[in-house]
Amino acid sequence: MRGEPLAWAPGPAQAAALLEEAADLLVLHRDFAAALERCEAGCDSLGPGPEPGTEPGTGPESFAEVKRSLCVVGIQALAEMNRWREVLSWVLQYYHVPEHLPPKVLELCMLLYSRVGEPQVMLEVGSSWLRAQANQSLPEFGSLLELYLAQVLLPLGRFEGAEELVRGCAVFDSQQQLEFLSTILESRSRWAQREETRSAAEEQQDPGTETVLGVLSQKLLTMFTLLRRALRSMSNHFYLLPYKKMLLATFLLYLVVVRLDPASPTSLPFIYKLVQLFRQAWAAVLSPVHRPPVRD
Repeated sequence: MRGEPLAWAPGPAQAAALLEEAADLLVLHRDFAAALERCEAGCDSLGPGPEPGTEPGTGPESFAEVKRSLCVVGIQALAEMNRWREVLSWVLQYYHVPEHLPPKVLELCMLLYSRVGEPQVMLEVGSSWLRAQANQSLPEFGSLLELYLAQVLLPLGRFEGAEELVRGCAVFDSQQQLEFLSTILESRSRWAQREETRSAAEEQQDPGTETVLGVLSQKLLTMFTLLRRALRSMSNHFYLLPYKKMLLATFLLYLVVVRLDPASPTSLPFIYKLVQLFRQAWAAVLSPVHRPPVRD
């Protein structure tokens, strides 16, 4: 049973101990929520940064390394809990602006959002980081630019923005720019081929759609033909019935149902007589004398 962490003095020493505990929880115990709590506690213990006159090993480099490692473990814990949507906002609460993200943290974020099919989340963040002058002198800049192109810009079809970004980077010589521009051109060609294939597939679906519509039209035509024959047969049958008696029966039914108020006591005898008359009229209409003759 692992207890709560002791009350450490704020600084890299406490953060390093929390980092070790978070890594243990993440890898060995697979307790991702507890690992995330340790990472957050470690980042909070670091405060705004190292103070002047700190002991060796607790200076800016150690401070930044511990904070970066805590964020890396925290990103992995969030991803394991399927809370990847919170990763970017969680990281930025400790680094505040995208330009200050460590290269390793930015790399993990780009790989994560590309893997889950949401590269557009890193579109502005990656652009801001790559355009910052302080980041262009880092040794990881070239690999991160290539990763940003491959995982963010090109999958989104942002070819113009990719070319502008490559041409605007002064740290690249002409040969490196040509290599990146060649990669962009190849991706644009593959994108165009996919669009042509998709358009051709949609055009091939049109004849099939017309065939289906033709079958449906034929079925509707057949149904209307049968309906017309049925109506004609019904009209021939009703033509043999006496129209006057049919009209009388219809009028009586109209009086009973529409015009009279069944709740009124004075209308009950009249309703009874009308019902009797209606029955007599209907019996006369359907008598054997008026039925159509049976044809051989």
